[in-house]
Amino acid sequence: MKIASVNTDHYLIPLPNTLTDAMHGEMTGFTVVSARVRTDSGAEGLGYTYTVGSMGGASVRAMIERDLAPFLLGKDPRRIEMLWKEMWWHMHYVHRGGIASFAMAAVDIALWDLKAKLAGEPLWRLLGGHDNKVAVYAGGIDLQLPMDGLREQTHQNLQNGFRAIKMKVGRDKLAEDVERVAAMRDLLGPDIPLMVDANMRWTVDQSIKASQAFAPYDVYWLEEPAIPDDVEGHVRILREGALPVATGENLHTIYEFQKMMAAGAVSFPEPDASNCGGITPWLKIAHMAEAFNLPVTTHGVHELHVHLLAAIPNASYLEAHGFGLEAFIHEPVRIEDGFATAPDRLGHGVEFNWHALEAYRV
Repeated sequence: MKIASVNTDHYLIPLPNTLTDAMHGEMTGFTVVSARVRTDSGAEGLGYTYTVGSMGGASVRAMIERDLAPFLLGKDPRRIEMLWKEMWWHMHYVHRGGIASFAMAAVDIALWDLKAKLAGEPLWRLLGGHDNKVAVYAGGIDLQLPMDGLREQTHQNLQNGFRAIKMKVGRDKLAEDVERVAAMRDLLGPDIPLMVDANMRWTVDQSIKASQAFAPYDVYWLEEPAIPDDVEGHVRILREGALPVATGENLHTIYEFQKMMAAGAVSFPEPDASNCGGITPWLKIAHMAEAFNLPVTTHGVHELHVHLLAAIPNASYLEAHGFGLEAFIHEPVRIEDGFATAPDRLGHGVEFNWHALEAYRV
């Protein structure tokens, strides 16, 4: 069996409402770049990645089309570890993370989708099959949403089956964040987990102060308080602060995660398969986390990540992200009473509505 073609497409999808966080500012849309790997027997796997706004999408597509696709033609798609290593070294001089990790991710996800289909298995079972029900939270992108809007959004999320909520923090004044966190805890009551996400807004000292200020409101974790490059800073945030820390959506290699975990700088590693190079490195990060006795959470593409968390024994919460693809997927993830269920369809089971996407092709 050989790879006969690798086709890639690029879409810029508008959001129904403008979303805001502490570092990206206002977000009106997101980019999806797909990769379809087809074999000489006609079997096909689908992979994809995404970026914020229009940034980087054209570059990711170009890298798949010009650099990875020609390199992969004629190779055996079932030898995923070999192909991943070859792609890594083929691109090594110009990447070590960044755009190449996004491009490799789209291809790698397609290869795993293909492999599971060929095996006649859903992806979650092929990868380990630990538990197809995964705890899930609603990830709000709501920093500038008025408090009434935040309450309304939360009520809707609870009606939609969520039993854990994440909100954005990182406003100009910490007192405003504390007031909003306190109001959310009052709304949710004592039993529903509440996470907060600062999107790298603060310095280490500011992160420690915020962690201590949020502690009375039983916050489940503080996500991305500072830049993840500052490993020693995160050690201080955990040691001197008062909350567990989740981080990793802006780490793009297994080596970055290894340094973070070995230093004791993270409580909830948060790899994103769509930007860390794909499922192949995601699994290595998750198993590494298990060796450090750490639970793994996710970022974005929940219709894919539900399979990965369902495969492993150290799964924490699945993020249902604000950049949802539900309008462009034939069968979105089912969420009931706080859990998402990994589907039993072959592969990852994500089937795009290509006709609906066509209007947003770049």
